[in-house]
Amino acid sequence: MFPTERPRRLRRSAPLRRLVAETDLLPRHLVAPLFVAEGRAEPRPIESLPGHLQHTRDSLRREVAELASRGVGGVILFGVPAVKDPFGTGAYADDGIVQEALRDVVAEVGDELVVMADLCLDEYTDHGHCGVVRPDGVVDNDATLDLYGRAAVAQARAGAAVVAPSGMMDGQVGAIRRALDDEGFTETAILAYSAKYASGLYGPFREAVGVEIAGGGDRKTYQQDWRNRREARREVRLDLDEGADMVMVKPAMTYLDVLSDLRSLVDVPLCAYHVSGEYSMIKAAAERGWIDGDAVAREQLGALRRAGADFILTYFAGEIAGGAS
Repeated sequence: MFPTERPRRLRRSAPLRRLVAETDLLPRHLVAPLFVAEGRAEPRPIESLPGHLQHTRDSLRREVAELASRGVGGVILFGVPAVKDPFGTGAYADDGIVQEALRDVVAEVGDELVVMADLCLDEYTDHGHCGVVRPDGVVDNDATLDLYGRAAVAQARAGAAVVAPSGMMDGQVGAIRRALDDEGFTETAILAYSAKYASGLYGPFREAVGVEIAGGGDRKTYQQDWRNRREARREVRLDLDEGADMVMVKPAMTYLDVLSDLRSLVDVPLCAYHVSGEYSMIKAAAERGWIDGDAVAREQLGALRRAGADFILTYFAGEIAGGAS
């Protein structure tokens, strides 16, 4: 005797599977990370991120316009400055590369998609750390906060709808919120990299922005330890108390437990960052014919949505949107 209930009945055709799908993955759920290089005459391919470029300001405008036409939900800009210094001046100068690019992009697409800016110092410092470094080599948390506030104001003034602090300094969200409000940018939203882990999956990104930590150091004193799960809840609560509008888990696939935990904890928009190493591993395996790269990308991004992500930062944004039905 067979049971009356037969789940396979609802899987027998593509339209039926689509009708009863519990989770969807649409272009509007995706945010594309983009890199813009100061003073570059031509876009430069990023070897470890196949299909991605260090853009010129002109090529960036064209890329964002194309992403908007595909219905992508947003873009987030990362800068590659021509000159670096100990204090990351380019991150908060009005003529810094990201501020210039923000003005370009907003003029090009307006409100067709959400324009975000990563807010950190590491791309702009000559030592590669996310903050001011003291003579003893320790990152000075409190001295860094003032510079984050200045960067947030510069980005908001240039047109960013969302600023996304990624440096993992204690108190960064509160400092940024105060700086924005004091300058009248009360409508500028904050997407906090709240649960950002000291991961081995960031290598291709560091090539993309030309970041190398001086002396072979690392960021383990301020990014989270991969062994910790409960710590993420504490970080998220602190960021929300300080004024974050949205929170993020980074990386994505190796922290699905954290993502799921936070979904049950918070009712603000929750983001997952499918990082450069996760993208590049899929690309490398697909290039060798070992996997169907498009299918695996969709499966992984779908898993993030299923685990609770409202939207996803992913280097697959353009490809997925281009192939959306």
